[in-house]
Amino acid sequence: MKFIRFFFFLALTVTLIYLLDNRQVASNIPVPPLGKLLDPFAGFWHNSEPKNFAKDNPTQNLSLEGLKGRATIVYDDKLVPHIFAENDEDIYFLQGYVTAQHRLWQMEFQTHAAAGRVSEIVGELAVEFDRERRRIGMVYGAQNFLKALDTLPQMKAVGEAYNRGVNAYIKTLTYKDFPVEYKILDYAPEEWTPIKSALLLKNMALTLNRGEADFEMANALRLFGKQFIDVLYPDMQPEQDPIVNQPKQWNFTPVPVQTPKLSPNIIGEYIQQRYNTRPEKGVGSNNWAVAGTKTASGNAILCDDPHLALSLPSIWYEMQLQSPTMNVYGVTLPGAPSVIIGFTDSIAWGVTNAQRDLVDWYQIKFRDNTKNEYVLDDKYVQTKKVVEEIKIRGKASLIDTVCYTVWGPVTYDDKFGSKNQKIPFAMRWIAHDPSAELLTFYKLNRAKNYADFLDALQYYSSPAQNFAFASVKGEVAMSIQGKYPLKWKGQGKFPLDGTQSSQAWQGFIPTKHNVNQYNPPRGFVSSANQHPADSTYPYYVNASNFEHYRNRRINKVLDSLKNITVDDMKRLQNDNYNLQASESLPYFLTQLNPETLTPEGKEAYKILLEWNFYNDPMLSAPVYYEVWWRKLKPLIWDEMQRKDIMLNLPDNFNSIKLLKEKPTFEFMDIKDTPEKETAKELIQLSFKQALDSIANWKKANPNVPMQWTYFKKTTIKHLVPQFNSFDKVALNGGNAGIVNATSSRNGPSWRMIVEMDKSGVKGYGVYPGGQSGNAGSFYYDNMVDYWERGEYYPLLFLKSPSEKHKRLIFTQSLEPKK
Repeated sequence: MKFIRFFFFLALTVTLIYLLDNRQVASNIPVPPLGKLLDPFAGFWHNSEPKNFAKDNPTQNLSLEGLKGRATIVYDDKLVPHIFAENDEDIYFLQGYVTAQHRLWQMEFQTHAAAGRVSEIVGELAVEFDRERRRIGMVYGAQNFLKALDTLPQMKAVGEAYNRGVNAYIKTLTYKDFPVEYKILDYAPEEWTPIKSALLLKNMALTLNRGEADFEMANALRLFGKQFIDVLYPDMQPEQDPIVNQPKQWNFTPVPVQTPKLSPNIIGEYIQQRYNTRPEKGVGSNNWAVAGTKTASGNAILCDDPHLALSLPSIWYEMQLQSPTMNVYGVTLPGAPSVIIGFTDSIAWGVTNAQRDLVDWYQIKFRDNTKNEYVLDDKYVQTKKVVEEIKIRGKASLIDTVCYTVWGPVTYDDKFGSKNQKIPFAMRWIAHDPSAELLTFYKLNRAKNYADFLDALQYYSSPAQNFAFASVKGEVAMSIQGKYPLKWKGQGKFPLDGTQSSQAWQGFIPTKHNVNQYNPPRGFVSSANQHPADSTYPYYVNASNFEHYRNRRINKVLDSLKNITVDDMKRLQNDNYNLQASESLPYFLTQLNPETLTPEGKEAYKILLEWNFYNDPMLSAPVYYEVWWRKLKPLIWDEMQRKDIMLNLPDNFNSIKLLKEKPTFEFMDIKDTPEKETAKELIQLSFKQALDSIANWKKANPNVPMQWTYFKKTTIKHLVPQFNSFDKVALNGGNAGIVNATSSRNGPSWRMIVEMDKSGVKGYGVYPGGQSGNAGSFYYDNMVDYWERGEYYPLLFLKSPSEKHKRLIFTQSLEPKK
């Protein structure tokens, strides 16, 4: 009996040791080795980081291998590093080192995601995600980026210095120092290589310039006919208010574009479904610059707030870089050198997304099932096959072969594409082309004037952006910059015929022909993802998601203001006015008879009637309007509510316009009822549905006030969705289509205002997160509350490392390791 007990407890002990030392998988969810994770000396407890970490030791001396000269890093009370170095090589080395110190896991995880390597970390949960990243050619685009970098020795040196800095930090780590995500997911950081930085930049192109609706438009054309396409999906609205908002004579002769005599829709059947390669809605931005002639101080003021998915760690990392060739402050992309949005002693710049269609799909006709050849101009052309090995943690690798054509990678075929009909389509994407964006930001970080700004932009290709500019001379400008294909009218709105070379892009719009504006008479420039120019612009411009509301609100406010101050700009960036509601709700209410409403309906009617159209946090009216619209729009487009094929609903602006101007339009009729409905019946029915939906929400949330902020529930999520204990909820107003474009998952990822004072540039900024990527640090999310309240931090733009300021908390003095 003693032996039985002995062996039982021995087996139990061995099993427990095994479980504590080895990663397990439960219900397809990876569980880390609990012994390592809970180790009080090296586990997650070691990742705690207090606010006053530098109180007892405000200075530190470091010797770093790889450093060429002496350097100083001064940290302020937000943990923003101000890096001072004697040469450019060291400044980028230290940028890499410091960024890795605070954001290493984020940097590496995002590159794994971009490259289609997440399965190596989490197992088979991510296989389809990884296959999609491989099949859209993310690594292919990054490799082409590096080939272009090889032709720019100066930029290659910048990238190499940054890489060395990241790796210098990685070499200092042992398990106890790993960011907690490595411990939870049970893996270790690997060497940082140039392809990783390139992948991060391509990942931004995926987020910002991946939008298109080719398959959905092909389905709509086949389902409804050409007579409805321009009505439902117009390329431009008369009310648009474009970025360059006044008709002008373009001072160039446009490059001619030939239109082939081919059918615009070559798809012989409906496309059912695709793997979700499209970015989520709500990605956009606002920026504007006000000339000194329109401000109280006489100084130009630049404002920028890029709208992206809100995440922890934040997409941005804030810093100042000073060397003999530059002094620049702003935000960077963790994993890539230079400041991306920011200011120097002389200029400031900010970006918004240029909503251009830069992805086209080409239907491929293979010679046979081997896919060794495809048809092009009645000839057979050899495919290039790339064998992709997707390593899966705990499983055998998956081998996927991707065929490359003259158009690009064949993303969809008989091996991939979810529920589609296995029709082969190749992806032509601007982000696959060689490009030199790093040179643009390298030059912007050193720019002194408008000429330097323009010189920097000529090297910029992707993702296409609207660059706002302001200078200490009081100047303002806007340049819609990117590498834009020359297209005939309508090209790329539908899938194209990959068997005909005449369907190719006919070159690119010359950089000097891109839309731009310098010191316009109105005294400001602005952009908010709307159409770049009016109908006089001689090149075809198309996108499926141009903005219609934020741009008009911004322009109206800026037009009305005089003697503008920084505080005025803060209020505008946080403006909650719902222009869509102001243009639609009065009409909706006229279609209701308040006398026939239920008590709940009368209460809602009264609240909406008295609403000032601001989506402020504690109001209930925005909830009623939002739910009503969510119920009304699907009723208008019930013909498109199909699970068997992909369709895009017309945008909000056009939907409301058709409701008001064409109340008996045939799409207003609900197809599943014998009656013939008009806009009035749809508005009344959706109002009843909205009341029911809100009643259900109240029942499900009995202790939550029925106020906009709680209904919207803006959540800043950790990059790993399952790590929701690392999330943060922000209680604020706004919504998509509002200047304060804060929806449940997206919003202003960085708010920046810069006054171009000749005696010293003054910056203000905030982002919804913190400098540290460590969830155990005070600096992980310490700026969220400021951001939530619409407040800003003054940005400390130091002149030297010896400058004294009460907000400086920690100094590192660095020298080369001997």
